[in-house]
Amino acid sequence: QVQLVESGGGLVQPGGSLRLSCAASGATLHYYAIGWFRQAPGKEREGVSCISSSDGTTAYADSAKGRFTISRDNAKNTVWLQMNSLKPEDTAVYYCAADASYAGDCPPSLDSYAWDYRGKGTLVTVSS
Repeated sequence: QVQLVESGGGLVQPGGSLRLSCAASGATLHYYAIGWFRQAPGKEREGVSCISSSDGTTAYADSAKGRFTISRDNAKNTVWLQMNSLKPEDTAVYYCAADASYAGDCPPSLDSYAWDYRGKGTLVTVSS
């Protein structure tokens, strides 16, 4: 059983940056792909990014490319999502999730994927 706890959310002005953290316990993340998805009020869940456990291959939603960077440290059982140039439309609850269904590789689609484990989320608000 993997427990995931997100942190680092908050209020930031447009153009600002935040770094989200996802700390895992209960099991090593070494064999899990880790993803981030978000959900804004009244909107469908959107996959944001994923990083594989094997070679660190990353994937990003078009909305995140060039602005967000996902990284991980298996020794620390932690994954980060660095978010730069934030926009009001990035406002959402951000969740990290873990999955081993693809032998540590990211799932073929980040949207609406049924991850094995997920955290409770951290709220990101981008507003002036």
